[in-house]
Amino acid sequence: MAKIVVLGAGLVGGVMAVDLAKQHDVTSVDISQNNLDKLSGINTICADVSDKNTLQDLIKDFDLVVGAVPGFMGYQMMKDVIEAGKNIVDISFYPEDSFGLDELAKEKKVVAVMDCGVAPGMGNIILGHHNNTMEVTDYECLVGGLPEKREWPYEYQAVFSPIDVIEEYVRPARLVKGGKMITKEALSDTEIIDFEEIGPLESWNSDGLRTLIYTMPHIPNMIEKTLRYPGCVEYLKVLRESGFFSYDKIEVDGKMIRPIDVTAKLLFPIWEMKEGDKDFTIMRIIIKGTENGNEVTYQYNLLDRYKDDTISMARTTGFTCTAVANLVVNGDYKRIGISPPEYLEEQLTFVKNYLEERNVFYKIVKR
Repeated sequence: MAKIVVLGAGLVGGVMAVDLAKQHDVTSVDISQNNLDKLSGINTICADVSDKNTLQDLIKDFDLVVGAVPGFMGYQMMKDVIEAGKNIVDISFYPEDSFGLDELAKEKKVVAVMDCGVAPGMGNIILGHHNNTMEVTDYECLVGGLPEKREWPYEYQAVFSPIDVIEEYVRPARLVKGGKMITKEALSDTEIIDFEEIGPLESWNSDGLRTLIYTMPHIPNMIEKTLRYPGCVEYLKVLRESGFFSYDKIEVDGKMIRPIDVTAKLLFPIWEMKEGDKDFTIMRIIIKGTENGNEVTYQYNLLDRYKDDTISMARTTGFTCTAVANLVVNGDYKRIGISPPEYLEEQLTFVKNYLEERNVFYKIVKR
């Protein structure tokens, strides 16, 4: 039984702590005592892990750190953990380049797995696997987490930090076409796609490829798009173009404020998942290429719904991370340095089985 500390006890971090506690001695850390009070049978510490000294002192006796803090804290938190010489598996969606920490991780002999959620995360592991077994020419990932109940105006609920969600709407989207990286505006190239059991959803460009652009430069076509209920994008574009997502401070009644902070404060009560709310996660991955001299297409379909009193996005994101956390803490994944999930290509079967044990199923179609 290993000693594991989970940093962040929000909707996803809390689920990860509970899952890991089935096999390990787990401590959950969060700045919110309210979040910690929702966890039972788990050691808890109320602390601010944005403080380097506090964080490094707190983690010194643990075998593994699992990161589930908001994206704006993620990179610095990961750096502080690596400096302390602790292995880490992380789901934080931060804008910085994690490979900037690769040299430090190697110097400290640390295993550091980043972006280890559903997408990025499981999608990367799947692509990494097929990159080893075939010549891939095309990778497309469509993914979204949505409430079962549609409520005007946004028809959306967030399990992550509001600012992290808003970041998706402003961060330029990188994709690969014809072997060249192309940068497009977030929320661009909207199209309606019909999904069995769900119906029509709206897709748009988002910056989800991340490390794949650099680790899979030989794949000529790669794209990730986010899924929402139809009509959502127009609202988001209006807010963005009106400046509500801006990080640049403006003066209001003699005080300097960032519009994005006000927007997040206003939107969080609308987007917040409340007790009894149910959601689903939908993902479709299509991989095309040549295998054993034949043209093939693999399609992975995920449709996961709220179950076992646990929201779907926490299950699909969190259990991918805890699967990898077990690999690292048990010594089954030992690569020193920064590891994006695609480096775990040989562990696809383990992760897939781990998810299935928790009733998260990817259906695979080959044609």
